[in-house]
Amino acid sequence: MLALVAFTLPLALTSSPGLGEGPPGEALIEAARAALSRGDGIDSEMKLRAALAKGASRSEVAAWMGKAYLEQDDLDKAHDWLASGNFSASTAADGWRALGLVERLQGNLAASDRAYAKALDLIPDDASLWVEIGRLRYASGQHVRAIAAADHALALDPADVRALQYRGQLVRDRYGLRAALPWFEQALRHDAKDVSVLLDYAATLGEMGRAGEAVTVTRQVLEISPKNPRAYYLQSVIAARAGNYELARGLLMRTEGKLDDQPGVQMLHGVVELAAGNYAASSEALEAVLRTKPDSRRAKDLLARAIYLGGQYRYATLRFADEIARDEASPYLLTVVARSYEALGERRHAGELLDRAARPQMAPLRVLPGQGRIGDLLARGQGNMAQAAAEAARRSDPGFYDSQALAGDVQLALGHARAAQERYVQAARIRMPESLFERRVAAYALAGDLRGGQVLVEEYLLQHPNSQAALRAAAWLAIGTGNAARARAILTWLRDNGNSRDVELLTSLALVEAGEGNLEAARQNAQAAYRLQRASPAATQALGFSYASLGIRTNDATALLDKAQAMVGDTPLIAQARDRLREKRRG
Repeated sequence: MLALVAFTLPLALTSSPGLGEGPPGEALIEAARAALSRGDGIDSEMKLRAALAKGASRSEVAAWMGKAYLEQDDLDKAHDWLASGNFSASTAADGWRALGLVERLQGNLAASDRAYAKALDLIPDDASLWVEIGRLRYASGQHVRAIAAADHALALDPADVRALQYRGQLVRDRYGLRAALPWFEQALRHDAKDVSVLLDYAATLGEMGRAGEAVTVTRQVLEISPKNPRAYYLQSVIAARAGNYELARGLLMRTEGKLDDQPGVQMLHGVVELAAGNYAASSEALEAVLRTKPDSRRAKDLLARAIYLGGQYRYATLRFADEIARDEASPYLLTVVARSYEALGERRHAGELLDRAARPQMAPLRVLPGQGRIGDLLARGQGNMAQAAAEAARRSDPGFYDSQALAGDVQLALGHARAAQERYVQAARIRMPESLFERRVAAYALAGDLRGGQVLVEEYLLQHPNSQAALRAAAWLAIGTGNAARARAILTWLRDNGNSRDVELLTSLALVEAGEGNLEAARQNAQAAYRLQRASPAATQALGFSYASLGIRTNDATALLDKAQAMVGDTPLIAQARDRLREKRRG
């Protein structure tokens, strides 16, 4: 009997809760959490299901199961496990913040706010939670409050990697690429193998034109996270920027379609398939972009080119009929559709569209969802009412970027340059996208503030050295200040890096070259511009001027100058060209 007691006592001790194995499934739950830390949502799910089978309660497992499904990008199943809020005391903070993330990703911003508030009650000094709250605020349009949340996160823990990364992202949006780099570098000093930060760092380096460094960082990512699709995507972008579309296409294929729900990835698919001559595949990718971003002018322009090169001329005229009717088509889109009409033998329609493409165009007003009334008021000439509506929106939420930017757009449309600039400055304190930069340049030009424009352009170029919008603005400013050498250098670089079909750019370059006495180069660029758009008054003048200056094809020069004069009347350039023709004839 004594021997039996001696045998059974250790067995009872090791199977009792709190001793040996502990509560049902505890070891499995810990193993599931370790799998989550490795980013393995599937392994975590399997271990959690095993813990449930061994008797673990749903409340002990729910938070981690929700996170496991989040890792698998299955938001619906994650929501099923988290929505009830049935979390054990030790997992409640994790559960509520996981629910907050799921609700945000599903677009339920008010529900996300409620979930985060419950997490905040439990862990008010958690820096990474404040980062998540900042992201929610940003998604909700509370842009100033989002910045404040990021600042608070760093105040709580200056070494928190997520807080440093988020601050870098906000700085990139607000100040520029160069200013963001130190924040990502500081985050990497605390965790050199953080894949998310490494990808942000690589993307920023790539946008700055530091391609070699960016590729090195993506290779580091692939060592830590083999087959990481984001790393391959960034490498593909870098290859495409370098003009190596075959390599870009191969790298994009290595993402295995895992990022194909993102518009930027589909845009790249469209570009590389277009370069490869796969016009149907390019069109399919670009249509996918437009389903998500229906106002993307670049996607529409590329799609028009893919359709035209694929020989679908009639479809090109039908596909973009609405944009043309609403006067929303870019000059390039108008030109491509015009060429389609020409291929169909419908020259009258082609001529009408080419005439429209040649007219100067104002940047389109950026109207927010639910605020289309403001655009309608402006279109009907009711500027005072549009201004009142935009100002009311701005006053109701001064920390909302879009309200400040739209109010600036309305002032610019009404010709109030300084008032527009004031509102744009407020918007720029939140973020400074390229579209806002272009509007600020336009406001300086309208105000005649050349110095202000120069300062803005140089500051933007310092942060975004490869920004084509900023380089264009720098070229126009160089022309305006008589710095022909700089204007020529910038315009030549732009022409040779993806803008060889830009009529305005080619025309400007031709005139700069003519002014420097490089008449043959001027003729070549003017001729290229005119071939692209014979209805362009600027290209017509430039080609006529170059012929007159060279003293060649004088009859063609006269005809071109007459044509340009009929379009725009007398201009100093036409008068100067006629003087040169008279001198050549006398000589």
